[in-house]
This record gives sequence, C-alpha cells and structure tokens, in this order.
Amino acid sequence: MLAGLHAATEGADDPGAARRAVVMLLKAALANGRDEIAARFAQHPMRSRSVTRAYTHLADRAVQCAWLAATRVLHPNPCPTEGERLSIIGVGGYGRGAMAPYSDADLLFLAPTKVTPWVESVVESMLYILWDLKLKVGHATRTVRECLTLGRADMTIRTALLEHRLICGDDALAGTLHERLRSDLFANTLSEFVEAKLAERTARHAKQGGARYVLEPNVKEAKGGLRDLQCLYWIAKYRYHVADAAELVGRGVFLPEEFRRFEDAHRFLWSVRCHLHLIADRAADHLTFDAQVEVAARMGYSDHAGRRAVEHFMQTYFRHATHVGEATRILLTALEAEAVKSEPGLLGGFLRRRRRLPKPYAVRQGRLDVDDAGAFLADKLTLLRIFDEALGRGLLLHPHAMRLLSANRHLIDRDMRDDPEAARIFLSLLLDHGDPDRALRRMNELEILSAYLPEFAPIVAMMQFNLYHRYTVDEHTIQVIATLARIERGELADDHPLATRIMAGGAARRTLYVALLLHDIGKGRPEDHSILGARIARDVAPRLGLTRDECADVEWLVRHHLLMSDMAQKRDISDPRTIRGFARAVGTRARLDLLTVATVCDIRGVGPGVWNNWKAQMIRALHRATAEALDTGLEAVTRPNREAKAVRLFREALSDWDAAAVETELGRHYGPYWQGVPTAAQVRFAHLLREIDNGEIRMELDADEARDATRALFACQDHPGILSRLAGAVALVGADVIDARTYTTKDGFATTAFWLQDAEGRPYDAD
Repeated sequence: MLAGLHAATEGADDPGAARRAVVMLLKAALANGRDEIAARFAQHPMRSRSVTRAYTHLADRAVQCAWLAATRVLHPNPCPTEGERLSIIGVGGYGRGAMAPYSDADLLFLAPTKVTPWVESVVESMLYILWDLKLKVGHATRTVRECLTLGRADMTIRTALLEHRLICGDDALAGTLHERLRSDLFANTLSEFVEAKLAERTARHAKQGGARYVLEPNVKEAKGGLRDLQCLYWIAKYRYHVADAAELVGRGVFLPEEFRRFEDAHRFLWSVRCHLHLIADRAADHLTFDAQVEVAARMGYSDHAGRRAVEHFMQTYFRHATHVGEATRILLTALEAEAVKSEPGLLGGFLRRRRRLPKPYAVRQGRLDVDDAGAFLADKLTLLRIFDEALGRGLLLHPHAMRLLSANRHLIDRDMRDDPEAARIFLSLLLDHGDPDRALRRMNELEILSAYLPEFAPIVAMMQFNLYHRYTVDEHTIQVIATLARIERGELADDHPLATRIMAGGAARRTLYVALLLHDIGKGRPEDHSILGARIARDVAPRLGLTRDECADVEWLVRHHLLMSDMAQKRDISDPRTIRGFARAVGTRARLDLLTVATVCDIRGVGPGVWNNWKAQMIRALHRATAEALDTGLEAVTRPNREAKAVRLFREALSDWDAAAVETELGRHYGPYWQGVPTAAQVRFAHLLREIDNGEIRMELDADEARDATRALFACQDHPGILSRLAGAVALVGADVIDARTYTTKDGFATTAFWLQDAEGRPYDAD
C-alpha cells in the first residue's frame, strides 16, 4: 500500500499535487470496491452482515491510506515526540463495524495530552483526502481527558465512545483510552445511561409517529427499526461488556430461539437499509411506497395468493419490527431484575381495588407473572385468562409470562376454541375492562390472538398498499376497537356526540365489538373482503357465544361496514333516492345506529388526521335523514316534501326581506337547488344575486366551521364549462375541492358553491 502511494506521488512538486495524486489512486480503488460489493449483494440480497462489513472494510482502507499518505508522504515525522502520538479511532456505527453504502464514517483523532501542530497538519490532510473521496466523515480531535470530560456531560458522545475501534495509528494510546473509559466513565453509571437511552428512544418513537405499524416507516429511526436494535446493543455492551450480542444467550438474557429472531430481524432490517441506499444512490432510510416496491423486487418477493409482492415484503418487515420490540422488552426486564432500570408504574392500578392474586399468578417487578408454570399449563384456558387478569388488575405482563405464552401457544387447539368458557373469557377481554386494545395488542404480538382466532392470522402485519391507510390491517383493527372503547368511556364526546349518545343509549355492545374485530378479516384475498369477511363472521360469531340475532347483526355489519362511508362521501345525500335506498339497505333504526358507530370508528382508526368536521357533518346528516325516513316512512321521503321544507326554512331565514324580493328569489331557482344547497348558502346566494348585472361576477369566501372548510360562493352569468373553469382556478392556487355544487337559475345565472381546504386539510385563514 505504502509503495503504491509513493509511486503515485512521485514527482509531485507540492503537497496539493501529492494529495490529488493520492485521491485519484484511492478514488478508483473505492469505485471498484463499491461496484464489487453491490454486484455480490444483488446476487445474495439478504446477506446484509457481509455487506455492512465489506463497506466498513472499504472505509477502513481509505482511512488507513489517508493516514499513510499524511504521515509518510505529506508530513513525514521520523522521530515523533511523546506528545506527537496520534490514534485514529472509529466511533458510533462505524466503530461497531456496521456501515450501509452511504453511512457516515465517524472518526476520533486522539492525542495524548494536547493537539500539536504536527497532529493538526496530519488531521487536516487526512480530512481533505477523505472529503475529496466524497466520503461523509464526522470527526473530532480530542485528548483522552477531553473524551472523558465530554463523555460525562453529553450522552450522545458517551454512546459514540462506547463503540470505539482503532483504525490506525498509535496502539498504546488507543489502549489507554479504552481502559480509562471502562474505569472512569462507564463504571457505576449504568443506571444513568439506561434511563437516558430509554428517554431518547421514547422521544424518537413519538417523533416517528409512535406506532410500530406506520405504513411508510423509517427503517432506521421508527419503532421496531435499526435504532432500537442498536439501543439494545448499547445497553447490553454497557452492562454486560459483551463484544457480540450472541454472548447474551450465554449470560441467560436471551433464550436461543429469542436470539435467533433477534438475528433474523437484524439481518433483514440491515438488508432493507442497504437496498434503500443503493436505490437512492445516497443515504436514505425512509421506506416510502415507491421505495417499497423496488426493495421488494430486489429482495426476491413476488406476487402470489392474490397479493402484490410489496405487500408480502412489508408483512415480513412488520413481523421483524415486532420481534425487535420483544427483544428490547426482554433485555429491559432483565435490567429491572438487577435494579438497573426503574420498574414501570401500574396502568391505573393504584385506582383499582387490589384483590388477592389467585394461583398460579404472582407480581414481579410490577408486572403479572406466572408463579408455577406446571399449574399454569395444566389448564389451557389460562393462556387466555392471564390477559383478563392483567387487564382487571391494571398490570403489564412480565416477559417471563410472555415467554411461557409464546412457547405454549400450540396448546390452543380446536377443543379450546369451541369451549364456551374460552369464549366467555375472550368476550370479557373485549367488554369488561374498558381498554381491550391493550390486551389485544399484546395477544397479537405473542400470536395468541391468531392461535385462538386462526381466521385473524392472515391479516397480522398485513399492509394495505395505498395512501389512505396508515397502519397494517391488524393494527388498524385494534385502533378501531380502541376508538370504540374511548367513545364508550365518553372521552370523545366533543368529536363524536352522535356516536357517544348511541353508545350511552344502550347499543348492542357485544355485536359492535365483535363486528369491529372482524370487519377487515377478509382482506388480502382476491374476493371482496366485505363479502368474505361476512362469511368468516358467520362461523366465528357463534363460536364466541353470540346469540342468533347478534350473529346476524355481526354478519350484516361486516358485509356493509363501508356502506355508510361510501354513501356519505360519494353520493348526493340531498337526493331523496339516496336516502330511500340507504334506508332500505339498513332496514331498522338499531342497525342504522350500529353502522353509524362502526363507521365513525373505522374512519378514525385509519390514521391520525383522517377524521375531520367535513366527514362528521356528512355522517350526521346521513344518519339524521335516514332516521327520519325510518321513523316516518320511506314514502314521506320525496322531492316535493324536501323542497317544501327547504323553501320554508329559506323564508324564515330571510324574514327581514320584503315579500316581493323573497318571491323573486324563490321564482328564479329550479327544484334541485332547494335540496342540494344548505340554507345558509341559499341566503348568501340570494344576496349575491340581488340586482346582479349580466356581465358581473360576484364572489364570497367565508369559513364553514361545521365542515372544516372554506366556503367559496360564485354568482355569474351562466355559460358552458363554468364549473370546470372555476374548479381549475381554485386548484391552480393549491386548494383542495372537497365538495362542489352548481345550479343554473331560470333567468340565466350560475350559482356555484365550493368547499375548499388547504394542502394540510384545513380551512384557509381569514386573510
């Protein structure tokens, strides 16, 4: 290597020319190395460990060559003094030896006591060489004492120093840093480090959306991503002084099967990240919908079983993200057992009456555990009963109990699924404690839910490849049930007054909870998921102990759970034919109420920000009109009746106008206008049309708070294409048209109403 550098720089007449010669030599070698790594990765797209090590080795060689060029060619120093020693140390992910194609190389230039002019010159030349090679280099030049001082004050620096590795330079100096870090910084500060890393992890999760199953995750930063694995490794290394995570099995922290899942997740997530970097040709960790398709293809996924390759790929991704969460939970509980990490507070437990724990349960570290595994497994029903017990006492499950559940879920067989007592326990989880989503989410992660309801297994970690849904199908289902529980507790009365009143009025709770649990269970297959889901519900609902009438209502709700949303958002609910058709489909007021609550929960469970006042107003208006039709009879829902009611309301709103002016306004509109335009907009149009000239265009903008939109009204002379031109004009300024109506008057004017939102789905400010 050194001979090659001397040959490349021979004849160079100044340091700049020598450095350029070194860069030219190294640039070609790096390009060849990157091409070779990428080609081998394409042949073996899941071998991420060899890829990350290869990129690390490539970076090591570049740094070592820069070191040799700086110390032997550019700044030779045959007899360095004691203060002119220098170690080049990799820290952070680079120090750990795990680099994606475009990861940063974080370097610590370590001096013994102070930074001498020679050290400054060497560092400067090395950095220029590395920058000229287009490497992303993070760097710091410090003494051993400075490393210790800054490491005490800054947890980020301390974490980076935890993963230090000598790349080149003075071995003894690097050894001194290693010993001083162990004795002066890492010793006796474990609890502080763990709490800081967990607080950092919580903040990061919140910033990334707070859920593991967001459909466009950041593979590095999101919950269940690589940063969580790294956090686990940092804590393990800080506590157990292990060089490799595999040593945690020998320490008793992980069982072999648990560590295998940890390794599988590590390999898969790193493969995804490396493919993302190569696709983008830069550092990229956000797994967008577009990137998902290409990564899935590179990793060998294909379309089958009625689902796209990308959906199979993302289902695998979310399963691994779940395993990352399990591994983290196991390690943290091990630390709690050693009194390193503080125990969790009880979830409302101090408010609940403490009953004596029955056998075979026990409370350990503030969590519900199993005291006698033999007694626990003697009755298969305890595999469900433990979740009911934990909910009733406001306790989390201890990882030891979770391990026991995971290892023995095969005991949940057909006989247990058909046992009425099992059904009673399961319904108790849904209905009796007020927070069923907590138990369902844990049961789902441990695969107990899919063992008890095999029909649920296909939708576990299943993504829906569209821009509408934010969660996987199973997480969406749990979010929907959580929303229903919050409505029932009265927490969402301001947002959902109608649904809250329906639940408080004695709605069929068992029917609703079971229907929402099953509403998307038919997804992921070629057949319409509502029809297939209804057939599945026909089998599952009786097994859960529901009555014949409840089963019929569950099946109907699953089959028609999208009906009200489609009617409200895609049909003209001012048309009597829409109301009559919907009323016939619903049949009874009880089913209308159930479907209304189910629709609210389903829309809200799609993701944050999906529910808004516009949807609320449409759902309430459809419920109100349909309830009236069911109460008074469908024959009363006619165009003349609705027009007459609209005219009466209009007259009342313009009671301050003289009679002749009101009659003039009433006479200029056709019948559909009175049904299709709200009374408030009719009044504003009346003012706009009053004494309007043929060539005049009048416009009015105001906030429609009930619909979360800006209402834009236009009155002008009618001509062909007026609606499309106006729509194009508002679209050009970035407005989102969420509803539009236009009507022609008998005297040749057009009345056009738009309801607009900005790019973030909000009304425009008054200015």
